[in-house]
Amino acid sequence: MTSLTQANEAGFFGAHGGRFLPPHLEAPIAEVATAYAEAKDDPEFIAEYESLLADYVGRPSPLFLARRLTAELGGAKIYLKREDLNHTGAHKINHTLGEVLLAKRMGKKKVIAETGAGQHGVALATAAALLGLECEIHMGAIDIAKQHPNVVRMRLLGAKVIPVDMGGRSLKEAVDSAFGVWAEDFSETMYAIGSVVGPDPFPSMVRDFQSIVGREARAQILGKEGRLPTALVAAVGGGSNAMGLFSAFLEDPEVAIYGVEPAGRSLDTPGEHAATMTLGTPGVIHGMKTLVLQDEAGDPWPVHSIASGLDYPGVGPQHAHLRDLGRVSYVTASDDATMDAFRALCRTEGIIPPSSRATRWPTPSRWLRRCRSTT
Repeated sequence: MTSLTQANEAGFFGAHGGRFLPPHLEAPIAEVATAYAEAKDDPEFIAEYESLLADYVGRPSPLFLARRLTAELGGAKIYLKREDLNHTGAHKINHTLGEVLLAKRMGKKKVIAETGAGQHGVALATAAALLGLECEIHMGAIDIAKQHPNVVRMRLLGAKVIPVDMGGRSLKEAVDSAFGVWAEDFSETMYAIGSVVGPDPFPSMVRDFQSIVGREARAQILGKEGRLPTALVAAVGGGSNAMGLFSAFLEDPEVAIYGVEPAGRSLDTPGEHAATMTLGTPGVIHGMKTLVLQDEAGDPWPVHSIASGLDYPGVGPQHAHLRDLGRVSYVTASDDATMDAFRALCRTEGIIPPSSRATRWPTPSRWLRRCRSTT
């Protein structure tokens, strides 16, 4: 394996990653790192995980040729990796099942997490219900209002939802809140992070669980086209869906790779976008060194995206490393461009993107308001 695909022994991808922790978080993070290092090489653990992906999640998810969208755009064939057809409706179930299995292996009684769009929270609550663990989800007050249906789902699945009303009241604050609670009670609780972010081993662990997306996509495109794709495209907030897809193609230089992050309402004003890879600078956030949207004092900017879950001022450290190396090109899409793409997919393919999935589209209620105002 190369530095494209694996962190070094200290958990760094190039200049990004590692563990930057207050003393009270060192022990719980070290415990997770040790447990995962053992579990990922345990055939019984992997077999149980893969069995759940097949029999519970419903994998493999299809690779769908979007014929009408392809014809309308007049360019390359467009294939969609249909992670929305997984149980719970998104890619998040891939890593939450792995995390809850790990927590159970560690003898924990509860999992705790943050969520933005709510889909990570729904998936974690689902996995916890399946495997018999308690679940606590911290969610920004703004995201709770935007994603109320997912809040209802989490509670139906038995999760306790904690509203976070401090600061920007969105994903960053939800992470802060959940980490704080975990540090006080890690003897019986494991933090189940929702993306390829945070201190080592979380970026690698979540990527490993999400790598099933890329492995399937690679085999499927070879079966359908007899060759690798010309390009991959995926949305990037923290970056779990993108890293899951990209991971199987990083060593293939003939495959161009694009990560798309939120330009929001404007790239010119802090607080109006979440374009971390475009405008961020090196910093430390949530226990990792990565690119951060921050002021001169190192405090994170407020951020915005029409898509809940993408409103995060940092990014996974492997993404930052891939940008440094030039292996992945990171570009932006505005709220308006996102809505145009949303409507085009609905109209041409009969696919209404759910509130959060591997492509992270806006909530149904919100896109209905926008569609009525612009058509």
